Amino acid sequence: QLDPENTGFIGVETFASLVHSHELPLDPAKLDMLVALAQGNDEGQVCYQELVDLISSKRSSSFKRAIANGQRALPRDVLLDETGLGFYKRFVRYVAYEILPCEMDRRWYFYQHRTCPPPVFMAAVTLTQIIVFLCYGARLNKWVLQTYHPEYMKSPLVYHPGHRARAWRFVTYMFMHVGLEQLGFNALLQLMIGVPLEMVHGILRISFLYLAGVLAG
Repeated sequence: QLDPENTGFIGVETFASLVHSHELPLDPAKLDMLVALAQGNDEGQVCYQELVDLISSKRSSSFKRAIANGQRALPRDVLLDETGLGFYKRFVRYVAYEILPCEMDRRWYFYQHRTCPPPVFMAAVTLTQIIVFLCYGARLNKWVLQTYHPEYMKSPLVYHPGHRARAWRFVTYMFMHVGLEQLGFNALLQLMIGVPLEMVHGILRISFLYLAGVLAG
């Protein structure tokens, strides 16, 4: 009825009245992006496919254009102005402002993050790395520059140029660290950046990206 010519577009005013009249429970952050997209095209219309992409959380080219054009479509209030938030929500907001430079990105992250399922992948990897490091530290009695210990390179986990046929070493070396400094730095980054990303993108995307980085390394 709203698109008799089947163009895939309707006016933004029509869409806004439709949302209001039917009281659709749409994410306000996604509505902001949709309006930004509509204001970014020549006709000022809402595209059905862009609506589907945003509602299904697909980070498509439409989403990127919404980010680029979104500043002028955002309400004047910013995420910091929201009151009545609990401790956890305030922590999520703090993470958003520490990691993301753009207000639109911050709002998207704030509304998109999920605690269920919990971000177990990055936490499990970090915990395993700490346990492996402690085990080798106790075994070798060396906590700094473990790689200089002759027994260290005999580990079945570490990458060794002479054992390239043992394919698992291209992955398991991610559990090995030179010393406390490297372990601490990696663990800090994984927990401060990896966990928040996993809360938005889920375990499959983050684990694929992380393991791809391990293989590339």
